[in-house]
Amino acid sequence: MKIAIIHDWLTGMRGGEKCLEIFCELFPHADLYTLIHIPGSVSKTIEDRNINTSFIQKIPGIEKHYRSFLPLFPLAIEGFDLKGYDLILSSSHCVAKGIIPSPNAIHISYVHTPMRYVWDNYHHYFGKGRVNWFSEKVISILAHYLRMWDVASSNRVDYFMANSNHVAKRIEKYYRRKSDVIYPPVDCDKFTPSERIEDFYLIVSAFAPYKRIDIAIEAFNRMGLRLKIIGEGQDEKNLRKIARQNIEFLGWQYDNTLKEYYSKCKALIFPGEEDFGIVPVEAMASGRPVIAYGKGGAIETVIPLNQGQGARGKGQENPPTGIFFYKQTAEALIEAVKFFEDNQGEFDRNSIRNHALKFDRKIFKEKIRNYITEKYEEFQSGLKNKDLT
Repeated sequence: MKIAIIHDWLTGMRGGEKCLEIFCELFPHADLYTLIHIPGSVSKTIEDRNINTSFIQKIPGIEKHYRSFLPLFPLAIEGFDLKGYDLILSSSHCVAKGIIPSPNAIHISYVHTPMRYVWDNYHHYFGKGRVNWFSEKVISILAHYLRMWDVASSNRVDYFMANSNHVAKRIEKYYRRKSDVIYPPVDCDKFTPSERIEDFYLIVSAFAPYKRIDIAIEAFNRMGLRLKIIGEGQDEKNLRKIARQNIEFLGWQYDNTLKEYYSKCKALIFPGEEDFGIVPVEAMASGRPVIAYGKGGAIETVIPLNQGQGARGKGQENPPTGIFFYKQTAEALIEAVKFFEDNQGEFDRNSIRNHALKFDRKIFKEKIRNYITEKYEEFQSGLKNKDLT
């Protein structure tokens, strides 16, 4: 069986790349196709594949400005010649699912999100105040075209997997297609609880508009509590401007350092609405609770303390792993942090870690293997039945 794996771009090891890494482990002889590849930016497991890039790769300075070429991405992904492949597995949060498979190939797509830039997060990226008036008008036309392409290209997928129920609902809303939910992997073995907790809260995030780190900065500016922020991205300059001295920016950190911060923070702050959210699970694998915006993927991974019901055993079936706030405002986050400060004794690090183990990479790997085997056999059976008629 000849296999092709499609991924949007290879520019860093984020949640999508951690899924891709397991796809590469399952199919070590598969060819990998991607729009652009920055050598050394992903794990050795991925780097060792036969990586094919698109014409986008040849554009000068593309490594820093690839998102500016979003309108060209559909053309680039459709330019790959996938004749001769029996199985095509796409890992998509932008255009990877839009490849053109050969008629007898099965295409299974693991969707991290429908293209967020043009659907539900369009105004976070391109709304008023984000770009100038002329750019706003041009981008609105391009976004209209990209939405039509995104829906049309969804018909090239035989089976959809979604990384959460939250994403499955959006796949059904935008593409009118059903999907099967398989939660993404967290390498829980990398993280361990610590007995020594230090006096700081933690954010681990890319600095993208929809992450809403600005809310957390405003809240901690007002509370004066210590907040450490690990990450980098397009909004960094603006975020640093509004942060006071109690807030520390640490840049992006390697796994060993990140592990230490996870295990010693009082709690992880997670103010954005995510499709799934691997970071909260990593924090929980470190035994630390999560204070999260109660929407999106977080409600599928975090067990909130029943606010107002007191101790863990009262009216709560499962031990809590965090606290939710339900308005995406600094005021709501402040209330949640204060509630956490008053109820820290309700959280048990071992119970929190045990909950995180449900999302371990070994479980993901087994589910993906079984799913692809089942759907491939189902697809091949369908082809045989067509040949007989």
